[in-house]
Amino acid sequence: MIKGLVSIIIPTYNEEKVIGRLLSSIQKQTYPKYEVIVVDDGSKDNTVNISKKFTRKVYARKHAERSVQRNFGAKMSRGEYLFFVDADMELTKNTLKKCVKVMRNNSEIGAIALSEKPIARTFWEKVKAFERSFYSEKGDHQTDAARFFRRSAFIQAGGYDETITGPEDWDLPETIRKLGFKQGWVDVKIRHYENVPSLYSLLKKKYYYGLKSHRYLAKHNIPFASQKTIYFLRPVLYRNYRVLISNPIMGISMIIMLFFEQISGGLGYFIGRLKNI
Repeated sequence: MIKGLVSIIIPTYNEEKVIGRLLSSIQKQTYPKYEVIVVDDGSKDNTVNISKKFTRKVYARKHAERSVQRNFGAKMSRGEYLFFVDADMELTKNTLKKCVKVMRNNSEIGAIALSEKPIARTFWEKVKAFERSFYSEKGDHQTDAARFFRRSAFIQAGGYDETITGPEDWDLPETIRKLGFKQGWVDVKIRHYENVPSLYSLLKKKYYYGLKSHRYLAKHNIPFASQKTIYFLRPVLYRNYRVLISNPIMGISMIIMLFFEQISGGLGYFIGRLKNI
């Protein structure tokens, strides 16, 4: 382990349209002590070649879920801190600097959640971005998933649970908190480019993530009907009711989207639990 080093770990699959933007934003960081690790899931496009222009640590692997890719990246890293980033993101220049500062100022913090600014083009991307805006303005403990970790906390937690797909982003921070670490929050507004070509594609993903959600809920003793699982039980949506009223088209579209997401995720949950997927 190299003290002060941030290991930025990026799982990829066919990301040639976006990976260059993310890697370029990493090069502009005001905190200079970092390494970039790209773990590719057998991309069939130019993702690997583009990545190699920015870092020597590019690993091409056979098909594996996101948790497996992330854990492999952590295994190949040398940093005191681990930062897991999605390929469709773009970092603001002070992202690493602010996260490291929080970690150094409080040794009890083992994980940090970061604010995001959704970027949308299609109609349903704009609806999803509208929903995310409710959570990202000041942070929300029900939906915020940490991305930046103290290496020691990550190791004690056993890394990402490779038996869970979808809720693993919530699972790891909860496991770390149970170990006695605290979770911090940094307002850096990472630009997150939404990729929602259609409502169907969004529902299909929710169904897939729902298939193994029963493992996450059972692991942390979370009831099926909770603020984590039922969108309409989240207080943050009602605290900002004025936003809904002032944007009726987006508001109604968001309610419709969440309703069908709930059905798709719930269907995945029950099928996954029934078949023990």
